[in-house]
Amino acid sequence: MAGDREKLPKNLGQSDKGTLGVQILQSLRQIIRFTELHSRYLAANFKVTGPQLICLLEIQELGRVTSGELSKRVHVSPSTIVGILDRLEAKELITRTRDLDDRRRVYSEITDRGRELCENAPSPLQERFSQKFQTLEVGEQKRIADSLEQVVKLMDADSVNVAPMLEPGSLVESADVKEAIIPPEVKE
Repeated sequence: MAGDREKLPKNLGQSDKGTLGVQILQSLRQIIRFTELHSRYLAANFKVTGPQLICLLEIQELGRVTSGELSKRVHVSPSTIVGILDRLEAKELITRTRDLDDRRRVYSEITDRGRELCENAPSPLQERFSQKFQTLEVGEQKRIADSLEQVVKLMDADSVNVAPMLEPGSLVESADVKEAIIPPEVKE
C-alpha cells in the first residue's frame, strides 16, 4: 500500500482528496444500484431472488442435497437456507423428501419447472463477477480485495455480518445496520 501512495501526485490538494472520496462513494452506489436492478429483473421476469436462483442452480448441479450441504456450498446460514427452500418449494421449483432411514434428514431435488427456470435465467451476479475476476492477475485480485477491505474499515462497516451473496435487502429492520450506522456518541 505504501508504494501505491507514492504513485499519487505530491501536490494532491484537499479538494482532490475529497473528489477521490466522492468517486469511491459513487462507485459503491453504482454497485448497490446495479445489484438492486438485477434483483428486480430476476423478480419481475423469473419470480425468484438472487439467492433463490443461486440455490436452485446448486441443487441442479448437486442433484439430491440436504439443506446443511447446500448451506455450506452457498455460504449461507442453515436458517436462511430453510427459508429459501420453503419459497422454492412453494413455487414448485424443488421438491423435498424425508430420508426413510433417518427422518431428520430432508433432501431437496430440482423439478422440471426448476430446470426450465435454470436454463432460461441469466447467470447470477456472483457467477459473472467470479468469471471476470478470475481473468485478472493474482496481484490485481489482491489489490482489489485489500482496497475494498480498507473501504469497509473506513466506513466502520466491518462489524456488519453479511453473506457473500449480492442481494439487496431491507435495512430498516437490521440490528447490525442500526449498530453500524449510529455513531457511538448518539447511542444510548
